[in-house]
Amino acid sequence: MIELPKTIYTHWNTVKFFTDNLFNLLLLALIIASGIALLVPVLQRRGAKVTSMQAVQYMNQGKTVVLDVRDAADFADGHLQNAKNIPLSELPNRIKEIEKSKNATIITVCDRGIRSSSAESILKKAGFGQVFSLEGGVSAWKSQGLPTIK
Repeated sequence: MIELPKTIYTHWNTVKFFTDNLFNLLLLALIIASGIALLVPVLQRRGAKVTSMQAVQYMNQGKTVVLDVRDAADFADGHLQNAKNIPLSELPNRIKEIEKSKNATIITVCDRGIRSSSAESILKKAGFGQVFSLEGGVSAWKSQGLPTIK
C-alpha cells in the first residue's frame, strides 16, 4: 500500500469531511451569503461625506447648495438654513431645478444620512461635480447643537 504524505492526507480528510457532510457545506454557503449581504449596503453607501462642522465651513464659504431630500413634512419640522427641499423620490424628475448649481458644492441632507447618500449618487451620475452627503443627517446636526429653521 502506498502511503500518502501527512499533509496531503490531512488535506484529504478535510475535503472528505465537507463532502460527506452536506449540511456543513450548506452552512458554509449560508455564512458566506450572509457576509456578502451585510457588506453590500455598506459598499453602496460609500461616497463623499461631510461632518456637520465641515458642512458649516462649506456653507460659510458660499456657493454651497444644501439639498434636503426628506419629505415636505419632515422638512417643515426643521431644516438647515437656506436648504432647498426636493424629496428623494422626486429628485430624478426635478433635477433641473438645481441644474444651474452643477459647479457649486452641493450637500445632500436627510434624517440620518442614508437617503442623502442615494441623492448624492443620483446627482453625480447627472454630472454634478462636488457633491457630499451630510454624515448622520439632520439628527447628527441637531445633536451637535446646530440650528435648524422651521
